[in-house]
Amino acid sequence: MRKVLTLFWAILYISPYVIYAQNIKEDIKPDRYNQKLYSGLKWRNIGPWRAGRCLAVTGVPGNPLIYYAGQVGGGIWKTVDAGNSWLCVSDSSKFTSSSVGALAVAKNNVNIIYAGMGEVEMRSNISFGDGVYKSTDAGKSWKHIGLEKTNAIGTIVVDPKNENIVYVAAMGKIYGANKERGLYKSKDGGATWNNILYTDDSTGCVDVKMDPTNPLTIYASMWQAHRTAFSLSSGGKGCGLYKSTDGGETWKLLSENPGMPNGLKGKIICTVSAVNPNKLWAIVENENGGVFTSPDGGETWSIASKMNDLTQRPW
Repeated sequence: MRKVLTLFWAILYISPYVIYAQNIKEDIKPDRYNQKLYSGLKWRNIGPWRAGRCLAVTGVPGNPLIYYAGQVGGGIWKTVDAGNSWLCVSDSSKFTSSSVGALAVAKNNVNIIYAGMGEVEMRSNISFGDGVYKSTDAGKSWKHIGLEKTNAIGTIVVDPKNENIVYVAAMGKIYGANKERGLYKSKDGGATWNNILYTDDSTGCVDVKMDPTNPLTIYASMWQAHRTAFSLSSGGKGCGLYKSTDGGETWKLLSENPGMPNGLKGKIICTVSAVNPNKLWAIVENENGGVFTSPDGGETWSIASKMNDLTQRPW
């Protein structure tokens, strides 16, 4: 009798939770979120002040309070209290450029930071960069590690399992042609660099992304563009989105695959889903451009949005 009563009370105790869990499961819809949870959040400027546009921001894995921000005219800044206060960590080092285009923290060693100098957003008042700097002590000191003639760097990606494997998207000179552009890779923490994707001296690499589940799968965007004192030219035969599945040894062009817009393309920025690495999103500059999505790693594409707010000023 005691066992029966015990079983009865156990069932009575857990049954509301089972029913509740079932109801919750039925209410969950994939790829949806409750907008009310975010309705009270508002964007606000948290600094740092008077340092120019900010094109490079990165957090630190394992510590949600630490961030680094790169300004296009004010160097590299660090916060350890989620933006309540900022410290410039590039003033005390021998930087020869204050324009920061890209930042990346190594996931397996958060003391290592790579900074790419020079912005790729082609405004008329841009500042040029002088390559890549590296810190091994969380920003206390920095060392210049090469690529000084790349002029403008859009993105840096570090292998999450090996802090010495680094990819740098180098745009090159904005107001002229030069050969020091394209996608560069280092296997020794920046001691040496190899150009692993190059089109011509007027086309640079503006963006590089890594599959979050496979560091050998890389996506790179090549952009043919240049400025004069009073004009900007964006787009050409050199533009395209490329994919490598062997760490940059070989490449496949994705931007001419089914579903992509026809004709000359300009700037393309791609991202990889964190939950499904085959799911890609790309914003494409084109006469019929917009935001495109791929369910199969770039083999096929479809238009997701043609909002003019997203595409009217790709530079």
